[in-house]
Amino acid sequence: MKQLLIISGKGGTGKTTIAGAFIKLSGAKAFADCDVEAPNMHLLLNKGYICSSSAYYGLDTAMIDPDRCNGCGRCLELCRFSAVSSGETYAIDPRLCEGCALCMEFCPAEAISMKKQQAGRLELCRSEDGRKIFSGAELNTGSGTSGKLVAEVKNQLKKNAGAAETAVIDGPPGTGCPVIASLNEADMALIVTEPSVSGINDMKRVLDTLKNFKTKAAVCINKYDMNTEKSEEIKAFCRKEGVRYTGRIPFDPDLPAAAGMEAALPQRGCHAENAIKTIFFNTMILMSEDSGDK
Repeated sequence: MKQLLIISGKGGTGKTTIAGAFIKLSGAKAFADCDVEAPNMHLLLNKGYICSSSAYYGLDTAMIDPDRCNGCGRCLELCRFSAVSSGETYAIDPRLCEGCALCMEFCPAEAISMKKQQAGRLELCRSEDGRKIFSGAELNTGSGTSGKLVAEVKNQLKKNAGAAETAVIDGPPGTGCPVIASLNEADMALIVTEPSVSGINDMKRVLDTLKNFKTKAAVCINKYDMNTEKSEEIKAFCRKEGVRYTGRIPFDPDLPAAAGMEAALPQRGCHAENAIKTIFFNTMILMSEDSGDK
């Protein structure tokens, strides 16, 4: 199964909308949302999906047994994450605990143990006919291990994809652990950027990250006509650096509604429809190319 990952260096560039359009155009039977800290691809699913969820456990966190604690304060002294509080008894805040287990190792009363802590939920949705699957998740506010949860989303996708030939994955923004985890086994990454100073800078950061993983990459510009000068700057950069450029999309307020995975494009067509189709076909051609850089 080939995996097309759609990412951006920053939020708000429109990658989820474009991912939805790609799913519709490709007829993909498998898709996922790897933005586990702010998932929104599920909003594009229609009512014909049956979803189930399961608990996700991140790192173990420390817990103090008050009946065994002798109040020595060694845990408070050792903790560098301010997770231990003192009062009538000592306690550990699971939201601050990093799971290093140092306090447990040095507790003279052996009052501290490591316990599993739910850090979020995994979600798996299937169409009523069972032919399409969606894998997603949501991390609890303040929880860590987002990269690990992204890996779980992708594992769940692979496990349930069946005979699907292509999976479209809506990736997280930025260049951190979630993005790195989402790059695992991706055949190609399409970067959705916007014509702004921050959009260009973050696009460059993502490209640098992709080089380290030798992942095939391409760039498209969303809302290019909001700043045509910056759009030309992006195109010039791609030419200079040898980055594949797949096209540009004009600003169109009708685009989000038109690009829903289960909704047909409006009969009158939105202004961005042909541009997205061009980018889609260019991206599919690039992904199918057999090249040494994947």
